[in-house]
Amino acid sequence: MQHSNAANRLDRMPVSKFHKITLIAISFAYFFEFADLNTFATTVPKLISVWGVNVNQIAYVTSLSFVGMFFGSMIGGYIADRLGRKKALFATTIWFASFSFLSVFSWDIYSLGLLRILTSAGLSAMTVAAVIYVNEIFPSAIRGKYQAYAIAIGICGTPVTNLIASAVVPASDWSWRLVYLWGACGILFLIFARRLKESPRWYESKGEYDKADAVLKDIEEHIVAESGPLPEPKTEVIETASQSKAPVKMLLQKRYLFPTILLSVMWITQTIGFFGYSSWAPTLLANEGFSVEDSIFYVALTTVGAPLGSLLAAQITDRFERKWCLAIFGAVIAGCGLLYGLTFNPIMIVTFGFLVNFFERGYTAVAYAYSPEVFDTRARSLGTGVSYGLGRLSNAIGPLIIVALYNGQGYQSVFYFIAGMWLFGSFTLAVFGPRTRKARLAASTPTEQPATS
Repeated sequence: MQHSNAANRLDRMPVSKFHKITLIAISFAYFFEFADLNTFATTVPKLISVWGVNVNQIAYVTSLSFVGMFFGSMIGGYIADRLGRKKALFATTIWFASFSFLSVFSWDIYSLGLLRILTSAGLSAMTVAAVIYVNEIFPSAIRGKYQAYAIAIGICGTPVTNLIASAVVPASDWSWRLVYLWGACGILFLIFARRLKESPRWYESKGEYDKADAVLKDIEEHIVAESGPLPEPKTEVIETASQSKAPVKMLLQKRYLFPTILLSVMWITQTIGFFGYSSWAPTLLANEGFSVEDSIFYVALTTVGAPLGSLLAAQITDRFERKWCLAIFGAVIAGCGLLYGLTFNPIMIVTFGFLVNFFERGYTAVAYAYSPEVFDTRARSLGTGVSYGLGRLSNAIGPLIIVALYNGQGYQSVFYFIAGMWLFGSFTLAVFGPRTRKARLAASTPTEQPATS
């Protein structure tokens, strides 16, 4: 076989049982990724009283966790390139779940901090693998929608975790450990191991056209049995360069440098803007006079908006130009986040916090779909991993900036800083972001001739 024509064959497929099983599997992985992202923030108020943890120690643990995320993103992209998208998903999920489980047995802030760094690295690695996998498995015309659906389901891990934490963390001096045990349940992702397929586009990028064709035939046979003959794919093959390794220096080439810089700006502003808010809200509220129980509960209520925001993204991400969705969402988040920081009224805190979570998760869902689209198959894993990783690495200094602002200028200055990050990211995308909708629509149009039985 000279070429398996994977991109065109995948793009003309209708949504089938195969796609739905894949959606459930990715959603499950996202669920515990989002659950585990919030475990440290929800247990910190209790650790302050149990271990005598101070704000500076919290900042260092949070900062180093993002250093872990940077290396995790790079490693996740490397594994996805070398071993395959499917194997990368399994390996990285086992990684973060295992270290979350070990966090249950931590004995001081230093042991917990080390385990959180390793857990965070696994979380970031899994995210890179999942984003690439969805991009390459689902038809290009609807992959944004299903990426958003996966996040809408997965993001429920945030309010569920926060609500669990609000119930168990205050119960005793040891019950905060149950939050990390909950995060370790991501290991159950292995249940889906036999149901997922390796990406045919990845096989093509390795020149293994026979393996790509075998996977495609298996999927096509199930779809035909389920819903009837498929239309013929386009005959013009979308080439995917064969390679054994994509070196980091490849991103310095002209065709890859600009999208790498652009996406790095997008993920840096999103990371500092979102995690500056979500990681610190419970602690800052507690320091401003709210009880531990109330601060965790208020934040838990605000995160209910997260899955709803992802559902909004699912409805618009494939209908409109993604860069404009991102620019508008970012500006709205900046305004709502600033209003959140200017009030101490519980109702207003919950209202504006809800809106921040609503639009931020919509933003993230669109960004997950947008990021891989600006690279070809050869650079997709590496470019996504590097830009996403640089975003996570940026928050190594984010918490330190927030602590300095909080100690020097007060509570509200933190939210001025966060709003500024969101506005800068929105402006950059609006002015420099490439458009991808036209290419998606062109790729998704099959030939009119039906397949012969």
